[in-house]
Amino acid sequence: MQRRPEPELMTEAEQARAYAQADSSEPNALFIRLLDALKPGELTGTRALDLGCGPADITLRFLKAYPQAECDALDGSAAMLGEARRALDERPGLARRCRLVRDVLPSTRIPQSAYDLVLSNSLLHHLHDPQVLWQSIRTAAKPGASVLVMDLMRPPSAMWAESLVVAYAADAPEVLRKDFRNSLFAAFEPQEVVAQLKQAGLSELEVGVVSDRHLAVQGRLG
Repeated sequence: MQRRPEPELMTEAEQARAYAQADSSEPNALFIRLLDALKPGELTGTRALDLGCGPADITLRFLKAYPQAECDALDGSAAMLGEARRALDERPGLARRCRLVRDVLPSTRIPQSAYDLVLSNSLLHHLHDPQVLWQSIRTAAKPGASVLVMDLMRPPSAMWAESLVVAYAADAPEVLRKDFRNSLFAAFEPQEVVAQLKQAGLSELEVGVVSDRHLAVQGRLG
């Protein structure tokens, strides 16, 4: 199935609110399990970067799982960061270790070679040029930093995509069903991501299929 890009930013307040209120506990818990499998340790004093943080659920889960770490969370959507700020305000103990950054990639607002860990969930498929993400990771990460990127993967057919919408979003609001369908069409196949990493000089990172609709890129930078 040919890729069909979608808008890079989710800018509408209704769209952001529906996304923030959606039950993403299953894939987001998977993300944290994948991070734990990298055996990062306690991450004492670690500075992490969450690219495309959206409503900051992954950021909050990370900060809860690793109480000795700090995280900068970047997103280009003011509506999404508004949802993130509300979520952080409800958890002041975690919020003290988080800095929200509104910017798009490539960003001049995040320091270079500063992060021990770079995270990203569900950003890659939004980008018209995927190299923007991979080069941003190269620029922001310290040598030897850990990287975990999880995203949807494009199914082989429109019928397959529709079956995933039915399976995972049948009871969701129409705006979420539409966004999920569009995101499946906009996502990349695993072999495409392998080629992207080779082009970016990040071949040390591994690409794997981690669910019936997700792939993950993980490893340590050389």
